[in-house]
Amino acid sequence: MDGMTKAEVDKVGLSEIPLHARPIRPRDAATLILLDRKGDEVLVLMGRRHARHAFMPGKFVFPGGRTDPADSRIPVAAALHPEEEANLTAGVGRTSPARARAIALSAIRETYEEAGLLIGQKGAFATTGHGWQGFVEYGVRPSLEALRFIARAITPPNRVRRFDTRFLSAWRSDVAVELPESGPTNELEELVWLPLAKARQADIPDITRTILEELERRLADDPLLRPGGSVPFYRLVRNHFVREIL
Repeated sequence: MDGMTKAEVDKVGLSEIPLHARPIRPRDAATLILLDRKGDEVLVLMGRRHARHAFMPGKFVFPGGRTDPADSRIPVAAALHPEEEANLTAGVGRTSPARARAIALSAIRETYEEAGLLIGQKGAFATTGHGWQGFVEYGVRPSLEALRFIARAITPPNRVRRFDTRFLSAWRSDVAVELPESGPTNELEELVWLPLAKARQADIPDITRTILEELERRLADDPLLRPGGSVPFYRLVRNHFVREIL
């Protein structure tokens, strides 16, 4: 476990979120880091948040958002790899397999809603689940087997918004349908594929930059992102921000 000072917490960027009078419980959230290869370079999909957003306006971010527990009931073409499920259920707090499934599926749903990309396998699909009608319309069965758990970070206490965010990753080849425009929510006003090094130099939250650095190290050791890789976990412990491995 690596201890970090308050100044280093600020550098990571979780303290960009405004303060709250008393601690609030963090909500589950999921983000998808979608990757593509172009020659020797790895590209990452980033989207710019609208300037009207109260939370991180104008910043480039990965598609993602809050987890809907109902997502755990969405049928899938293939489940999480057992090693990825084991990592998602490990660590602080009780994360059941159903909760881990909901977290993973929310990353896929948010990527459709914000970026217009449907991850899964072509085939008939039926559900009445909120946010999944695009998969029904385009005949895509969501699939979890390609997802890799890259990192986890919990917003420190005393913030107006607190999230327990799982950063997941997949490859562009796992996308079954790419819509010509962004997703139906229009959360992101600009979508770009950036080389990892350029993505780190973009106008991004500092925690995003930290996660990109973690991802680059993992890709250097394992270019295929095989299942079961180590997962760094960032959180505040006794007034020190720490990085530990799940």
